[in-house]
Amino acid sequence: MKGPRPVNLPGIRAGLRLAALTLLPLLTLTACGSGGTSATTPAGAQASPVPTDDPVAAVRKVDSVAALLPADVRKAGTLRVGSSIGFPPGAYFPNGQDKPPAGQDIDIADAVAKVLGVKLERQDASFETILPALGSGKYDFGSGNFGVTTERLKTVDFVTYINDGQGFAVKTGNTALGKKVTDLTQLCGLTIGTGAGTTFEATLTEQKGVCAKAGEKPYDVKVYSENAATLTALQQGRIDVIMSTINGLRYQAAQPASQTTFLGEFHRLDVGFAFKKGSPLTKAFQAAVNELIKDGTYARILTKWGTSASAIDTSRINPPEHT
Repeated sequence: MKGPRPVNLPGIRAGLRLAALTLLPLLTLTACGSGGTSATTPAGAQASPVPTDDPVAAVRKVDSVAALLPADVRKAGTLRVGSSIGFPPGAYFPNGQDKPPAGQDIDIADAVAKVLGVKLERQDASFETILPALGSGKYDFGSGNFGVTTERLKTVDFVTYINDGQGFAVKTGNTALGKKVTDLTQLCGLTIGTGAGTTFEATLTEQKGVCAKAGEKPYDVKVYSENAATLTALQQGRIDVIMSTINGLRYQAAQPASQTTFLGEFHRLDVGFAFKKGSPLTKAFQAAVNELIKDGTYARILTKWGTSASAIDTSRINPPEHT
């Protein structure tokens, strides 16, 4: 997200590709810095098992919804999706990049495709490249926990499927920030780690002046291209706190090997599939998400990934940004 942002304006997820792929279920420490590819697992650490239930398996095509697709798409029977594979529970590689990804975003996109009667051609792409590529036609839509913001709505259309937002986490045992971050002035004098190219980074960078206004020492922002590198920095004491997605940080804190504590929700934000402006696909996708909500598949997917608190009642096209 670019442009001036108010202090409480959320970003959405560090859409980061983890190099330590075998470590993804743990979201635990890597032995490398940003951009590295090697990884180590703490002795005795046990990876959290990938949920085995498959609520998407029973989903079938709904002709009345599929009819909302453009005729050429129905004839082709495929849609190209630029997919940012980052970390659980959204989208990750539990068994390495040569195996299929898993996660909440993957299941919802696959279920929508089945309702529409089309196949997805999933192309793994870095978070920051997907939205610009929509306008060029490289992808039919993008998936990557993209938050609906006022700036993005100027150039991108959204079909919402979940509600997520900003949160913070610290190394377990660190009580300097208390149990919850409710204002960025609480971060004054600290070092915050977050994802490169995300709205988290933009919010933190653009609002550094809040500390000076409060008569406090500024906070420092360090950005990383991989979530694993951010976590390593936290464990090694090079940063004091992580800013990322609510669901991602909550999931991470539930893994004992990560040794992190979630500091609560800072701000909520709608999340949606992203399309080029004026895309003829949005009404069909909205109807497909609402069909999944109605038949219970949506609730089962969120239960599978532990994200039921982020459920929406109905999908919307281009809702205004939360304030």
